[in-house]
Amino acid sequence: MTKRILHTQLEQLEPRQLLSTTAAPYLVPTAPGVTIMPLITTGESAANGYRMVGIPDGLGAFDNGDGTFTVLMNHELGATSGVPTRRQALVELLIDFVDEQAKGIFHHGDRHRFVAPLALTVFVWVVLMNAMDFLPADLVGLLTHHISEHGFRYVPTADVNTTFALSISVLVLTIVFAISVKGLGGWLRELFFAPFGSHPLLIPANFLFQMVEYISKTLSHSLRLFGNMYAGEILFLLLWMLAATGLAGVVAGSVLALGWAIFHILIVLLQAYIFMMLTIVYISMAHEHH
Repeated sequence: MTKRILHTQLEQLEPRQLLSTTAAPYLVPTAPGVTIMPLITTGESAANGYRMVGIPDGLGAFDNGDGTFTVLMNHELGATSGVPTRRQALVELLIDFVDEQAKGIFHHGDRHRFVAPLALTVFVWVVLMNAMDFLPADLVGLLTHHISEHGFRYVPTADVNTTFALSISVLVLTIVFAISVKGLGGWLRELFFAPFGSHPLLIPANFLFQMVEYISKTLSHSLRLFGNMYAGEILFLLLWMLAATGLAGVVAGSVLALGWAIFHILIVLLQAYIFMMLTIVYISMAHEHH
């Protein structure tokens, strides 16, 4: 009786074409009157978007009570399935590293909402701009001279305009965060009444002190990155000018330039790291009340 009901249900499923496959069934009937109809196999998809992957290991089914049934399936996946590639592992390592730095400095709410993503963006962005210093200057010059007769400085962070734009953006963010946390009135009160007090005679000194703090942080944030990257470019130029003095200069310049290029890799990463850390520190300071 059960076999006949099952056979009838399978015949009703076939015209509806919910699932169909040309693969041979895994099971072979041994008893008379039993029909096995394959519905789906590895690599195929069901009507609801489910895609069968791996090797099926353990199947089950139950009646939904509405003319349909649900198939339960356990998948055996390969040993490499779900294992991140080297590129994914590098990205995860970078994200975890930046998140740990933000965690150690920023203690004013959920860092994952803005601060940690901002720190990651700043770090990667500055690293990529700094790393342009490794591009061959002569080859880049062949392209830039078509744009400008004198070419242009192709390392963005070796231009003070770029680093000032970055540091001013951080300054604007610190002011926005300070106002959002303390309110406009609280920020203005801190601007004029801290750190020496609220006595009217002390207001000019307080305001001057706050302006010095804002300006000095912005200047140091910008000029530190610019100075290191610009000095790196100058050293490269001086070393290659040494190579133009003769055979001894070529040998000495090549050896020194190679050593400086290797050391410059550390500078590229270190300056991006410092810029990122100062960004987190300044935004964290903006949340503090004085």
